[in-house]
Amino acid sequence: MALFPAFAGVAEAPDSGRKELDWLSNPSFRVGAITSLSRQTQEATAAPVSEGSPLTSATRKPRENTGHRVAVGLSQTLILQRTALPEASETVKGNQRNRNVPVMSVRALVGVSLESGLWFPSETQTPCLPGSSVVRVRSSSPPGGGTSFRVHSPDRILLPDYGTQEGSQGDDAAADARRHCVWLEDVQALSGETFRMDKKPDPANWEYKSLYRGDIARYKRKGDSCLGLNPKKQCISWEGTSTEKKRSHKHIERYFTKKSVGLMNVDGLAVSSQPEAPALEPLSFIPVKGVDDAAPPATSWLNPLGIYDQATTQWLQGQGPSEQESRPPDSQPDRESALLKARVEEFNRKVRESPRDTELWMAFVAFQDELMRSPGLYAVEEGEPETQKRSLRLVLEKKLAILERAIESNPSSVDLKLAKLKLCAEFWEPATLLKEWQKLIFLHPNNTALWQKYLLFCQSQFSTFSVSKIQSLYGKCLSTLSAVRDGSIVSHPELPGTEEAMFALFLQQCHFLRQAGHSEKAVSLFQAMVDFTFFKPDSVKGLPTKGQVEFFEPFWDSGEPRAGEKGARGWRAWMHQQEWGGWVAVGAGEAPLGGGPLPLPRGDKALPRWQIWLAAERSRDHRHWRPWRPDKARKQTEEDCEDPERQVLFDDLGQSLIRLSSPDLQFQMMAAFLQFLGVPSGFSPPTPCLYLAMDENSIFDSELYDEKPLTFLDLPSGVSCVGRMEPLGGRRWPRGPSREGEEFIRNVFHLALPLFAGRERSQLCVSWLRYEITKVIWCLHTKNKKRLKSQGKNCKKLAKNLLKEPDNRNSFCLWQQYAHLEWLLGNTEDARKVFDAALGTAGSGGLEDPELCELGLLYAALETELGLAERRPYGPCTGQVSAVHVLKARRAYEHALQDWLGEHRGPDPGPPDRFSRLGSLAKCFMLFQYLTVGVDAAGRVHEQVLAGLRGSVSTEAAGLEGALEAVTLMHTSLLRFHGRLAAHPLAPLREALSEALRLYPGNQLLWRAYVRIQSKSHSASRTRRFFHAITRSAKLLEPWLFAIEAERMRKRLVDAVQRVDGREVHATLPETGLTHRIRALFESAVRSDHGSQCPLLWRMYLNFLVSLGNKERSKGVFYKALQNCPWAKALYMDAIEYFPDEMQEVVDLMTEKELRVRLPLEELELLLED
Repeated sequence: MALFPAFAGVAEAPDSGRKELDWLSNPSFRVGAITSLSRQTQEATAAPVSEGSPLTSATRKPRENTGHRVAVGLSQTLILQRTALPEASETVKGNQRNRNVPVMSVRALVGVSLESGLWFPSETQTPCLPGSSVVRVRSSSPPGGGTSFRVHSPDRILLPDYGTQEGSQGDDAAADARRHCVWLEDVQALSGETFRMDKKPDPANWEYKSLYRGDIARYKRKGDSCLGLNPKKQCISWEGTSTEKKRSHKHIERYFTKKSVGLMNVDGLAVSSQPEAPALEPLSFIPVKGVDDAAPPATSWLNPLGIYDQATTQWLQGQGPSEQESRPPDSQPDRESALLKARVEEFNRKVRESPRDTELWMAFVAFQDELMRSPGLYAVEEGEPETQKRSLRLVLEKKLAILERAIESNPSSVDLKLAKLKLCAEFWEPATLLKEWQKLIFLHPNNTALWQKYLLFCQSQFSTFSVSKIQSLYGKCLSTLSAVRDGSIVSHPELPGTEEAMFALFLQQCHFLRQAGHSEKAVSLFQAMVDFTFFKPDSVKGLPTKGQVEFFEPFWDSGEPRAGEKGARGWRAWMHQQEWGGWVAVGAGEAPLGGGPLPLPRGDKALPRWQIWLAAERSRDHRHWRPWRPDKARKQTEEDCEDPERQVLFDDLGQSLIRLSSPDLQFQMMAAFLQFLGVPSGFSPPTPCLYLAMDENSIFDSELYDEKPLTFLDLPSGVSCVGRMEPLGGRRWPRGPSREGEEFIRNVFHLALPLFAGRERSQLCVSWLRYEITKVIWCLHTKNKKRLKSQGKNCKKLAKNLLKEPDNRNSFCLWQQYAHLEWLLGNTEDARKVFDAALGTAGSGGLEDPELCELGLLYAALETELGLAERRPYGPCTGQVSAVHVLKARRAYEHALQDWLGEHRGPDPGPPDRFSRLGSLAKCFMLFQYLTVGVDAAGRVHEQVLAGLRGSVSTEAAGLEGALEAVTLMHTSLLRFHGRLAAHPLAPLREALSEALRLYPGNQLLWRAYVRIQSKSHSASRTRRFFHAITRSAKLLEPWLFAIEAERMRKRLVDAVQRVDGREVHATLPETGLTHRIRALFESAVRSDHGSQCPLLWRMYLNFLVSLGNKERSKGVFYKALQNCPWAKALYMDAIEYFPDEMQEVVDLMTEKELRVRLPLEELELLLED
């Protein structure tokens, strides 16, 4: 029996006698099949076919269907053997979709070997119709030796030209046969043969010994299973590709995608615009406009029932609508496109008429984003990411073209050039962008805003960042601006506000060094500025800044005690002694305690290596923030320092010294130094510098404000002081400085107090006393009674010593702080005596003195909160205070407030402290009304103050805004206090906080109160809408930070509810959307102007992702944070804590970028071995 049906009638081949080749005895592998076909071809004879004779099926001789098609190359004439259509046809898919056509298989035999009797075919299948003619075309052979065909016309097939042999060109029959297809039985004579060798043989010839593809076994496997196998225990592995069809997963667009939102925002079109009369009776159905007005269609043979409309009737008749009817009406996108085109034309006309208007050019550039978001011709199409990237790049290039045209019209505009550099940062190389920045700085060396942006750009370039390079840039910036102020650069005059901007850049450099770990250099900068500003000799004051710095260098290198060190007397005293015959040593300098390496604490060796390193590194940061200097009493030299990085040379700070001539800036510099050391001096850096310096999350701690909303101690937070690099979310009350640090701060106060007088001196004393009070509050919260007793004793001693000074005896601010200290220590009666004594010395000042108003306000607030602590309501005044006295006091408050508002409206600006007087007076009046009448009366006072000052323009807008902000904060504090005291709705407090935050979006206390109140609500939609509106309108960073904190508080609440005894439980309503919302808020915040360079925001983002357990994504965010804030050492410390396995890599990266590493890993290994 034959293996294949095609060989069923073929006799078996004779046995060859070899048993190993028994498989060849099967008729399917008979060799004679091929030789017989070759012999039949050579012996066949036929009469030549004339050129004009048609080759149709009617003139051909019928023959039996043997299942073989043979073609021999005879002088470029293709000889085909007839086959029956049902067996020779196949079904293939062409370019036409959803249509199958029958084709005839064409085998082009390009090689014949008569010596071996074997044929080497190279075939391809081309769709052709039965009876079609075949003509040859000259073409190149494709790779692999195969040939290609294409259907040229319904009756022609194009075949390649394989060449001809000599000797056959003289035969007319062969010449005629060159252009036609001739069947084998019609050929009478063979004039010649043409052969072509095939370099790629067909293995089917050897396997099946046949050239007809129908004899070759072909099948398609349906599935990967096999019958008879247990699918659970057995399986079969097929070689080759799987037969499963790949299903095309079409992306289903959700309702929140850009395209769907655009469709939902499109206004609907009315069916009919005709007005309708109001119906007298309610309708039982919904009417469709315009249907009743239309005439019913006429009946015809196509529309016998009259139910088809006109368009359907025309379609049945084979007609189309008229041109007017086929024109679609104007849709909503078309109208929007027309409006956008009109606005584009308007912008083009305006910039053509006013090319000098830079604001117009900037608006035109910003308008391109609106074009991209709006639907129309200019919109970015939804699709593949690559398409979106190309569309966005086109928008950027269009913006760049507009800016270049604007700069051509305004070559001196710095804003346009800055906008161009910001835009080019998207697709320019960093080196090219740096060169453009350097060119711009060279052209405008007197522009402080440009310098500030240039420093931020260089500071945030991770590839080229290093601490020494950025520090030299700060020095170059400040020295260049100092030369502009001195007049050394004649071509560029000094711009207004240069001195204030230079002071802000100096503070920015100090915080940069602190965050990079170089605390010694930052402290040395402040020390040098104190001597350079307050102790400058008279002989050098007339010199330019560069000359003064040259005279200052010998003093710095002389080894004389500096500001904050014991025995410091200043540059002037040293210079005076030098002029009078040399320096006389007056005493030994401060001993550099703790100069050697700190040993590891006991028990730490059992901890993991990364924990030991973090603890030791933070401990050394806490101890070694002061610069190391050799102790002359111990005969130390510079070689005795075991850590050379602790020594600060003059070259590290010489270029950064600036000259401050304004007394206000001089006092701010001293207050900034104290704030840098951790003293609550009330100084806050400028906005750009503030967000760069924010690196701790204490801005969210509202425990003090919640406990005592009327008498809380407002401590500036968000910016850590020198020597503190705590983990995020660590201890709420950080440890104070070491013993040496406390001594350093006291020396700074002793040095600074004689430099100021009057109100400024009083503020320094209050700052010192408040610093000691914060330690008492820390002891109260930590419940450390032993330290509380000693700290309270020292604090009371300091307060009494300050009040004994003649200049401070009448300082109500110091009396206020001393009385508050006694109250905190629990000495209520002593505190009342202090208050009474201070009020007794007031005299006839009354409501005219703001300090006296603040003293009385604190006294009344403490008494009010005492009633709350005793769980009794503070009722109206009783006892010796009669109703007449209360009425007189109310009248006095009203007249004082009316007088102040009347003075403000007049032409006379008034005294300099008028705004502080307004704040104190309004707060006292509000508390008085609350205690005597109620909370609504206090709210009316707040409204009166706002209404009296609304729309007013003052030359001192900052002071006015500060006073109004303090009054608003007092109003919200009263509402919060009243809500804790009695049952009161939260709606007035929510409205008051919302209105206050719209006016003052940068107030952290208001944001804390708002987040705390809104966290009690079950619905977060109102809070989210409010945050969304504020973040879009305000450019500050506080709304973003507190929006993230509000969502994280809600997530912590949900997680706490879903866990029982620390175990996971099934969530009825899982809040998975909170995670995605928080991540989206982080991404939006880090893309803002101030958020991209804020270390606190990146630390919060990294901490959040780590809490989710996504380690790989957290690493990506960490490296993304380094691209924007490579100077923040806290980020590297967090990475070591979150990814302990990457400790070596992170430490090496810190060393490469020249960040301060106080404990190298090699030293850690030695300490662990010891």
